[in-house]
Amino acid sequence: MRGNTPCGIAIPQVFTDGPVDLPHIRRFLERAETLGYESAWTQETVLSSFAILEPLSLLSYAAGVTTRMRLGVSVLLPTLRNPIQLAKILSSLDHLCAGRLDVGVAAGGHVDETLFGYPKEKRIRRFVEGIDLMKALWTEASVKFEGRFWRLDGESMEPKPVQHPHPPLWFGARVEPALRRAVRHGDAWMGGGSSSNEDFAEQSATIRRLLDEADRDPASFRISKRVYIAVDDDRDRAERRLREWFGVRYGNADMASRDAIWGSVAECVDKTREILDAGAQHLLWNPVFDEMEHLELLADEIVPQL
Repeated sequence: MRGNTPCGIAIPQVFTDGPVDLPHIRRFLERAETLGYESAWTQETVLSSFAILEPLSLLSYAAGVTTRMRLGVSVLLPTLRNPIQLAKILSSLDHLCAGRLDVGVAAGGHVDETLFGYPKEKRIRRFVEGIDLMKALWTEASVKFEGRFWRLDGESMEPKPVQHPHPPLWFGARVEPALRRAVRHGDAWMGGGSSSNEDFAEQSATIRRLLDEADRDPASFRISKRVYIAVDDDRDRAERRLREWFGVRYGNADMASRDAIWGSVAECVDKTREILDAGAQHLLWNPVFDEMEHLELLADEIVPQL
């Protein structure tokens, strides 16, 4: 892939109008790697009325049909999972993909934790403690951990991840306290696809300020954005199809008009340049229909102009 900005692509994961199409996923991944995409990504939704594959299971499949692309999830909600088990799954997945794993996490809050057997109270504290515990299991031979929610007394977890000290942690966050946690505990931040270019510019500026306040080298922390995109000279058709998809995926069709990019190649290039100008060092393209066609269009016509 030409262009100077590393670009990832969202793996087909949501199937709103038909069964899960495994051959399509395989063809998509193989072609994405041939075209030179830097990475391929999933996202997490557990409960839904439409078909969406579990993100880590899908990445395990992607690990078997790719050899070069990095494989990421953006984002998991660790507050819905046991961190000991999650650390084991992620370490195993890092082996299955030969050290190509990126792990996106967020504190959540929009999902009712009680459905998963966890209390709503002290969610942020539990989130941070779970991250700290996973890091300890990934890096220490014998883990002694005294937390509010979990206590380990010399337990071990093997194998450690292939990547040292552990797979990069990408945080999803919007408000300043969450962005501050990203800078304190993470290796990267990815702006949400369901956020506007204006929101991203403001959040990116906050990240850069927080990096400076923490005396942290900006080169040690990546800034990215998921970009929902529809390339189509017929702008009305593109917007209509985006609105239909957002209406199913997020239950809010109006998010498409606010948060997605659509229109001709030139229009999509201009809108994407706004994201780069606002500080993005990495892009995660997320087409939601005509995925194979967008895979080619983005690589051949959008990225070379950025």
